[in-house]
Amino acid sequence: MTKEKGHKNLIMCVGGLAVGVVNGLLGAGGGMLAVPLLKKSGLTTKESHSNAVGVILPLSIFSAILYLSSGRVDIMDSVPYIPGGLIGALIGTKLLKKISANLLKKLFAAFMIWAGIRLLMK
Repeated sequence: MTKEKGHKNLIMCVGGLAVGVVNGLLGAGGGMLAVPLLKKSGLTTKESHSNAVGVILPLSIFSAILYLSSGRVDIMDSVPYIPGGLIGALIGTKLLKKISANLLKKLFAAFMIWAGIRLLMK
């Protein structure tokens, strides 16, 4: 293995660890780390956003199992949000195909700024 390849693998492993910690701690917030890491690994903007779901899904399932098994989450509190979330995921998937990478970057940045401001104000 070349030194450069080993360095890239280390960055991806540490990045994956960071995404997992953030996702487990904050919910699906790990996607905000996963997208830039995937982009840095050579994926396009749209590939990074769509692949972030592939990274976050197993992490979210694992986190949910841990939270449910420890009794810190009541699944019934989540049920009302699931239908809307599924419909929103379908709409988002369709929109990703239609919008430009530039607009996607701007939407992602705006969402991150909005989320940050909201957290700071509470």
